[in-house]
Amino acid sequence: MTDPVGARRVVDPVSKDGYELEFEDTFDGDSLDLTRWLPHYLPQWSSREASAARYEVGGGALRLVIEADQPPWCPEFDGQTRVSSLQTGVFAGPVGGPVGQSRFRPGLMVRQAQENARLYTPRYGLFELRARAIDDPRCMVALWMIGYEDEPDRSAEICICEIFGRDMAADRAGVGMGLHPFGDPRIRDEFSVEDLAIDARDFHVYAAEWTPGYVAFFVDHQLVKLVEQSPGYPMQFMLGIYEFPEDQPGHPYPKQFVVDYFRGYRSTRANSG
Repeated sequence: MTDPVGARRVVDPVSKDGYELEFEDTFDGDSLDLTRWLPHYLPQWSSREASAARYEVGGGALRLVIEADQPPWCPEFDGQTRVSSLQTGVFAGPVGGPVGQSRFRPGLMVRQAQENARLYTPRYGLFELRARAIDDPRCMVALWMIGYEDEPDRSAEICICEIFGRDMAADRAGVGMGLHPFGDPRIRDEFSVEDLAIDARDFHVYAAEWTPGYVAFFVDHQLVKLVEQSPGYPMQFMLGIYEFPEDQPGHPYPKQFVVDYFRGYRSTRANSG
């Protein structure tokens, strides 16, 4: 981090002074809490059946898995990509129309009607994930925030962490973080892959503080990146593992993204949005 002045403005990610816990899932039971998570990936562009996540909950952990017999989630628009992902909201318009979250390519049309839901869609806060990635060269794991997109330009993304297996080694990992505008003209693209001296196959804490004026990104409670811009509308979380149809061989199945916990905190300060 090269901005010591900016660093003094951000939260202490250990004490979390100025924040209080509002959302926590430590996956201590034996089933997924469906009042917190929708076990599908952008189902409006495919279907709830085709986009259903495969996962296990037990032993105090969530395991999002890709299995050998798992079909691609949306072959019409995303080829042979396979996904197991959870999300904390869904918004889409009528079948046959173009209205829906995360329009990842032109020509998308809603394929299945969805019951719009906002399970956890905060505006600003401090969010952290403790998880371990997989070094499979065909896989990527990520925690993203995306605009709820009840208005088309409320569509930016805050990427808290995005880790490709091909960018991992025993003593380092490339961790993607930052902002993408997508359909939001007020946000400029400000994303980077930070080379960090960590073994991402082990558990690490990935976090972001989102305020009206900036977004700060942390790994293991250390400030890594500060972005001096910020979306100003509710956003939902997308937590998942992806497998891409690469030519190089991958690891044996099942492929797992293991999550210890996810927590969300709201600001206790006045005028915090």
